[in-house]
Amino acid sequence: MLADVTDRQWLWCAAGFYTAGLVLGTVSLLRRKRASGLLISCAILIGYLLQWVGLGIRGHATGGCPLGNRFEIVQFTAWSAITLYLVVGVTFRSSLLGYFTSCLGAALTLVSLSIPEWDAVLRTHIFGGNPWIELHAALAIFSYGVFGLLALTSALFLLRHFSLKSKHVGGWYSFLPSILDLDHIEVRLLGTGLALLTLALLFGSVYWSRDTATVGHAKLAATIAVWVAAVLAFSLRAMGRLLARRFAWTCLALFAAALLSLQAVDQSRHPGAVASERTAP
Repeated sequence: MLADVTDRQWLWCAAGFYTAGLVLGTVSLLRRKRASGLLISCAILIGYLLQWVGLGIRGHATGGCPLGNRFEIVQFTAWSAITLYLVVGVTFRSSLLGYFTSCLGAALTLVSLSIPEWDAVLRTHIFGGNPWIELHAALAIFSYGVFGLLALTSALFLLRHFSLKSKHVGGWYSFLPSILDLDHIEVRLLGTGLALLTLALLFGSVYWSRDTATVGHAKLAATIAVWVAAVLAFSLRAMGRLLARRFAWTCLALFAAALLSLQAVDQSRHPGAVASERTAP
């Protein structure tokens, strides 16, 4: 019965479909054929819907957006990146972007599911019933998902740049979008992620200014550091001082920094949150 399926079981199934998309794409590329965009997109969509159900069950159990431990944060980051891909990514008409997205989804979901310690403590009502704080947290983590898709696009840019420099234009390199299209997509994704993170910080600052003791200094410093890095990258790109490969590598480093900052985010919790030990299946 579906009613008896736990949230983690739904999430394991989602990870399975993301992995299936990754396998399908890998087999196609090894055979030097175009990665089947339709099959990969279908696998991602099914995995996305299953992950949505799993996170929904978790959210109902915790009484809010499921961001109470590192497991939930990583899962939500993966879900955010795939949400953006399904909304706008398919319009890029790049089967390789779908392939890389399935790779990101599989990696983040499988890693988080495979480390029981990340889900050892189930925190409930971590936002204290405050919808603004919940919106702040959701926007912040969603922006990290945007940075994830930005990192994938940057990886494609570097591959395209390498193919042009080395004059390898055949094989699966021929399926890459043009370098100009990838550059434009990078800028738009960075701007979107920065806008979402800015809104998240604005919502959070209103609450934080009323009670500064509710937010850990490590979390605040880590989040602001990621925001400052995104502002600098976007500003330097707009001024024409950060271009091509350097811009792509900067975007990859930005997502890496966002993932590293999740450690500080996970360790800083609302003091009123209820935590209970759980055994992850």
